[in-house]
Amino acid sequence: MSTSQATHQDAELILKLYDLRREPVMREARSFVVGFAPKSVDEILALTNAFGSKENAYLRQVYGYWEMAAALVVHGTLNALLVYDTCQEMYFAYGKIQPFLEEFRRKSGMPDFLSNLQKVVEGSAEGRERLARVQKRQAEMAAAATR
Repeated sequence: MSTSQATHQDAELILKLYDLRREPVMREARSFVVGFAPKSVDEILALTNAFGSKENAYLRQVYGYWEMAAALVVHGTLNALLVYDTCQEMYFAYGKIQPFLEEFRRKSGMPDFLSNLQKVVEGSAEGRERLARVQKRQAEMAAAATR
């Protein structure tokens, strides 16, 4: 992963990624993922198999977006440290899926699902620490919602 000094091209790409997140349907999709709190792999499988539903489209849009952004990092097109500093939402979205990821891959027959996202988020000690903090916060939010 590219951890060298970020360039103006990296900055331009980060700003373009930010612009894409502001698109109206992407905002709806991101809002859906914020409220998406799967409790089992079966909930994720049901949603990914609900072709034609807006929730399925939202899930594919958001996770496809973050997988694409992560691929840019993995392939050295985008500076990894700049992504770490500017794309906290990537960790938030990944944190919801990560506990079920391996089982989802097996049950869905998609062994490479979110592989780039996993490499970026879990590929450094800092990333793993952020993921742990994010998941702790997500658990607190879920507990507060059930009170």
